[in-house]
Amino acid sequence: MTEVSSLTGRLLVAAPALADPNFDRAVVLLLDHDEEGSLGVVLNRPTPVGVADILAAWAGLTGEPEVVFQGGPVSLDSALGVAVIPGEEGPSPSSRLRSSRGDPIGWRRVYGAIGLVDLEAPPELLAAAVGSLRIFAGYAGWGPGQLESELSEGAWYVVESEPGDVSSPRPEGLWRAVLRRQRSELAMIATYPDDPSLN
Repeated sequence: MTEVSSLTGRLLVAAPALADPNFDRAVVLLLDHDEEGSLGVVLNRPTPVGVADILAAWAGLTGEPEVVFQGGPVSLDSALGVAVIPGEEGPSPSSRLRSSRGDPIGWRRVYGAIGLVDLEAPPELLAAAVGSLRIFAGYAGWGPGQLESELSEGAWYVVESEPGDVSSPRPEGLWRAVLRRQRSELAMIATYPDDPSLN
């Protein structure tokens, strides 16, 4: 079996032609990608449900909008927390609340400053370290080779993520914003009309 190059931490941006309504204009942050499959969360699907309504203890750490996001079509009854921990120079006052790897307790680094939050942990363990937190109901998942097949069909564009993507205050504009910042022909796709028949 050929080795899969990991795309963990990258963004999948739905191509305009992607027909699956679950992923229409979706921006997916890949949290795990290897030969066993892929898992990610859709960053631009806010729901009307407030974080305070289901995970009140974490509500104070979430940014605007303070709602739960639909992370994907799989396991909608489960919650995932994704948080950005800003980089620090040298020891900090909160260093006693860090794991042996230097990461805050209750947070597992995925890529760069982005990591998964243990929602069973006391929020106060992370309060001093978290720059932004987003709560997702469900996730997007692909079996072995499934994502690679969709990539070869042109369903997704793979681009670098930025920590601010996780906590964008305007998630409805994230698809266009991520494409617009690309230094290639992908920037032009940001102007693709919502309904091509009106073009």
